[in-house]
Amino acid sequence: MAYLHAAREFATGLLARVPTTCGLCQGTARGGGLCPYCCRVVTQSMVSGTPRCAVCRLALDHHGGCPDCAQRSPAFDRVVAAFDYAAPGDLLIHRLKMQRQFTSASMLAGLLADALRSSPLSVPEHMVLVPVPASRTALRRRGFNPAAEVAYRLARQLQRPCRPSLVVRAREGVKQAQLGRSARLSSVRSLYACSGRLDGAHIAVVDDVLTTGSTLHGMAQALKAAGAATVWGLVLARTPYPVGWHDLTRAGGQRDHAHSL
Repeated sequence: MAYLHAAREFATGLLARVPTTCGLCQGTARGGGLCPYCCRVVTQSMVSGTPRCAVCRLALDHHGGCPDCAQRSPAFDRVVAAFDYAAPGDLLIHRLKMQRQFTSASMLAGLLADALRSSPLSVPEHMVLVPVPASRTALRRRGFNPAAEVAYRLARQLQRPCRPSLVVRAREGVKQAQLGRSARLSSVRSLYACSGRLDGAHIAVVDDVLTTGSTLHGMAQALKAAGAATVWGLVLARTPYPVGWHDLTRAGGQRDHAHSL
């Protein structure tokens, strides 16, 4: 595993020095990244001025109020996301997770690093990056942990430490993609555990997609129980609610029918 990781890092380093084609439009890019135009298209949702939850970065409708944070007070402190989980950015994540395009991890980490650097939030100076641990089932199916692949590269770009073994799964949980928004919260209770004390530490949990914040909430609970001072979420994409979800729920619709990854 260490040999494969070193080989991927070497290939990524070489790629950063040469002109390449854009991963979306096939135009001219550099270092395996997106061309400037596609980069703007992918990330424009986060800089468009749409009202967002100050904690979890969910795009809010005209009614205001965050439906996800309203279900429970988040154990995490802040979230930074590179883009909304929608076209065309969702394709980039799909290529990493489903098509094993590991070069996409560096490109996606770069988008997230840019989002963090441009964030108006005061980022803790000594932040340690921790990827969300994958289940044994997911590791057998994919052969790798997408969150870890992004975290390794993000740590290098931000020059911050990455400690993938800091949080482990205490048990095998239900696959989140099979659950609705409400069921996700109960599924992650006591799912994660820390391998040691973290008194006063500032932790950034790295994941690919944040849908309801339940996974991040469970991770943050474990980290703060171990003494962490702050827990941030650094995610590639934030899943939006469908347009008009608020009106549907007021009419008796089921929130769990909301789009989830």
